[in-house]
Amino acid sequence: MATRYWYREILPGTAMVAVECTNVVLSILFKAASAKGLSYYVFIAYSYAFATIALLPLVFFLLRKSGLPPFKFSLISKLCLLGVVGFSCQICTYKGLEFGTPTLSSAASNLIPAFTFILAVFFRMERVALRSSSTRAKIIGTIGSISGASVVVLYKGPKLLYSPHWTSSSVPLHEQPLGSPQSNWVIGGLLLTVAYLFSSFWYIIQSQIMKIYPEEMIVTFIYNLSLVILSVPVCLLEESNMTSWRLRPSIVAVAVLYSGIFAFSFSSIVHTWGVRLKGPVYVATFRPLSIVIAAVMSAIFLGDDLYFGSVIGALILSAGLYAVLWGKAKEEEERADDDDDSSLSSSGLLAGSKVPLL
Repeated sequence: MATRYWYREILPGTAMVAVECTNVVLSILFKAASAKGLSYYVFIAYSYAFATIALLPLVFFLLRKSGLPPFKFSLISKLCLLGVVGFSCQICTYKGLEFGTPTLSSAASNLIPAFTFILAVFFRMERVALRSSSTRAKIIGTIGSISGASVVVLYKGPKLLYSPHWTSSSVPLHEQPLGSPQSNWVIGGLLLTVAYLFSSFWYIIQSQIMKIYPEEMIVTFIYNLSLVILSVPVCLLEESNMTSWRLRPSIVAVAVLYSGIFAFSFSSIVHTWGVRLKGPVYVATFRPLSIVIAAVMSAIFLGDDLYFGSVIGALILSAGLYAVLWGKAKEEEERADDDDDSSLSSSGLLAGSKVPLL
């Protein structure tokens, strides 16, 4: 019983937090590499290529053990759609950052839990019974998570920890000023909203794939391979300067290797496993946590100032996460009780249908 609880409740949450920490480190590395001239198109193409190569030995071993996946049209079409949605999400995010700012991107990313919850309800992956405490907890928790992340992004407040070597260049990504005279906020906001809507669709499609073929490693490999096939021609057209494709020993190579070998492959596997185990809404709820993690890591490792708004937002977001996790656990208990009641009623009907011998 304890092992099952650890596997279904403790391990998924720990893995999701680890993925968000990994993504924050990736953002820091990419920011440093882009300052050295790394193109986003080169970064995407190389990262997914290295992720595919890193997963190849594991997938080869699994295929020898379990065999090839069933080549059904429903599975193949969903895998292709997953690659198209993932690549579209990456491109829309990049273009949205071109027109907007990182702060706008961070604020728009808070829409992912709400989009995922609405889509999961629409596709009947989540039960909505407003009289149920589990449903109310999930709704309130989702709103709380979005609100907490928005407080971190939009409200600074007084400084709690001061950096002795503070400069304007050390301001973390989520605390850059909202105003930017060169930014087209309307186009940037629309593109980022579309990007995070694609991200929510990614979770929904992944959940449907897991019902057909529950092999996280192989599905992640096929997904990365499809992204390589999609991204390389597009990225070569957008970045035709071949000198930009040369990787030299620098922070650029570190960012590309880290993203491909560790970040992209690890995060995709964990998200796929989490979607299969707990559902798309559970995984999406952890996305705003990266904003708080970025604020804390910036204060600890980069010596940036820690603001009162970051602390308050982190507390609100943590309460929202706890509410969603409690709601999911309560829903599983209610589902288990319903299954027990149905099994007891069916056994009672079978017992009642027996004809006595005398």
